[in-house]
Amino acid sequence: MLVAGLWPFHQPDNDVTWLAYAHGVSFGPHGTLLSSSAFDLNDSEAQAPCSLEIRLFPYDIRDTGTVLAFYSSDNLQRLSLQQDRADLLLEVERRDAQHRTVTSEISVKKVFHQGSRAFVTITSGAQGTMVYLDGLAIEPAPWFKMISADLTGQLVVGTSPVKPDSWAGQLWGLAIYRQELTGAEVFQHYRAWEATGRPYSPENERSAALYLFDEHSGNVVHNHGNSTVELYIPEKYTILHEKLLEPAWKEFNPRWGYWKGVLKNVVGFVPFGYFCCAYLSLTKPVNRAALVTVMLGLTISLTIEVLQAYLPTRDSGTTDLITNTLGTGLGVMFHRWKPSVLTAILNRIRFAA
Repeated sequence: MLVAGLWPFHQPDNDVTWLAYAHGVSFGPHGTLLSSSAFDLNDSEAQAPCSLEIRLFPYDIRDTGTVLAFYSSDNLQRLSLQQDRADLLLEVERRDAQHRTVTSEISVKKVFHQGSRAFVTITSGAQGTMVYLDGLAIEPAPWFKMISADLTGQLVVGTSPVKPDSWAGQLWGLAIYRQELTGAEVFQHYRAWEATGRPYSPENERSAALYLFDEHSGNVVHNHGNSTVELYIPEKYTILHEKLLEPAWKEFNPRWGYWKGVLKNVVGFVPFGYFCCAYLSLTKPVNRAALVTVMLGLTISLTIEVLQAYLPTRDSGTTDLITNTLGTGLGVMFHRWKPSVLTAILNRIRFAA
C-alpha cells in the first residue's frame, strides 16, 4: 500500500520537449511550464475586460487535465482552463466580501476531436463571456464574466498549480489580451495564426503576453507581448504550491476520474481490513480487533497522505483518508460476516502452534 500510494518516491524529470516539425512544445505524462514572474496589474486595470487565445492539440480526448492556470499569492487558482475528455472547462476562483472562496465555471461541449488541433479564443466584457472555436462563436455565457484580474498571478501550463493534474498534448501558441476582442478580430486572428503562426496584432491591441513557441531549443519561451513575463521549462516536474490534506468538499467534482479514484481507494484497503482483522482475531490476544484494524488503516492512510504532499506526482487530500478508512472498515465487516478458507487456515496455524 505504501508503494502504491507513494510511487515513484521522487520528483520526476519534466516531460516537456520542443516540436521538431513546427513551432510548439509537447507535454508528456509529467510536464509543465512556469512563468518567470507573476502577471500584475494596477488597480485601474483590474476590472478591465480580457481575452485569451490558445492553439493546442490534446493527445487523447478520453483524458482530463489542466491545460493552464493562473495562481496568486493568496492561494487562489484565479483562472484555469481544463480538458474534460472532449469538453473544455473554464473555472474562476474569487474571494467574496466574507473572504470565502467562490468558484464559477462553464463547460463547453465537444471542443476537442481526436487527431485534430483546436484554436480556442475566450473573450469577456460587459455582456459576459463568449467562447470561440477556430474563429467561430460556439458558446455564449452572459452570466459568466472574466476580468483582467483573473489573468494575473503566476502562470502554470500543463498541470494544476495546487495538485498533480497533468495534461498531455501539444501547445502551439498562447496570447493574453487586456481587452475584449470582437468576433471579427477573433476570426482575423485565427486566420493569421493558421497562415503565419502568430496573430494579427494592430497597435491598439493590448497583448499582455504572446508566446509563439518558435525557439525550438533551450528552456525559455520568450514573450513577444507588452510585458516581460517569460515562460521557462523547469528541469524537474513541479507543482507550484501543492496542498496538504485538501478538504474533501473542495476535492469533489462530478467527473468520472474522481469517482474512479474513490472506488479504487475503497477497494484497495478492503484486503488490509480483512487480513489484519483476521490476524488480530486469531493469532493475537487483542481486544476489539475490529477497532484496532480500522485505526491502523486510518494511520497508514494519514501517513501516505501527508507524505504525498511532498511528491509532485501524488495528491494529498482528505477524500483518500475517508475512502481508505471506509475500505478498511468494509474489510473488517467482510471478515466478520463470513469467515473464508483463509480464516480456517489461520485457525489451523494457531492450533498447530
